[in-house]
Amino acid sequence: MKTNILNHTYEEYMDMLKSFHGYAAPGLIIGGFMVDKAVRNLPSGILYDAFCETRSCLPDAIQLLTPCTIGNGWLKIIDFNRYALSLYDKQTYAGVRVFVDAEKIKAWPEIKSWFFKLKSSKEQDQTNLIQNIREAGAGLLSMHPVRIQPEFAMKKHKGKIEVCPQCREPYPVADGDIFCLACQEKHLYYSK
Repeated sequence: MKTNILNHTYEEYMDMLKSFHGYAAPGLIIGGFMVDKAVRNLPSGILYDAFCETRSCLPDAIQLLTPCTIGNGWLKIIDFNRYALSLYDKQTYAGVRVFVDAEKIKAWPEIKSWFFKLKSSKEQDQTNLIQNIREAGAGLLSMHPVRIQPEFAMKKHKGKIEVCPQCREPYPVADGDIFCLACQEKHLYYSK
């Protein structure tokens, strides 16, 4: 079976997943098909950004297969806990949203059991699950056109940087006139 994910063979993509994520997680494999479907349905030659609607696995697929990363600000995560992504033109905000379709997944019982957590991890046949995902590919997905609202698409700039008088670390003044966000909120670390 010949399966490509963008300009990578399925096997190359699996190796990329293992190297980046630690293992070829089922959600990452599906994520590859999602990114592939989205990219192939954008006009060629545009610069695009990405929204991801979950923090689980899917952001890694986007970062592996597109120039959109969390670090460069081209990938934003709005955690609605839905397995969906949108790629959209940076200038017009027009793009596509790709998601796992609850109706289409019914045709694949092993995938459905995994996705809807109908079986525990121990009960799942991982080999069969991975093979089913490869066979189903983009057949698990649906897509529709979207236009992102500009206030969500705009890149947030840090602005002026000052030193927090409490922790003595640099922070964007826009985060607080008196103290950085960490000093305004509950602390992440225990004090010694």
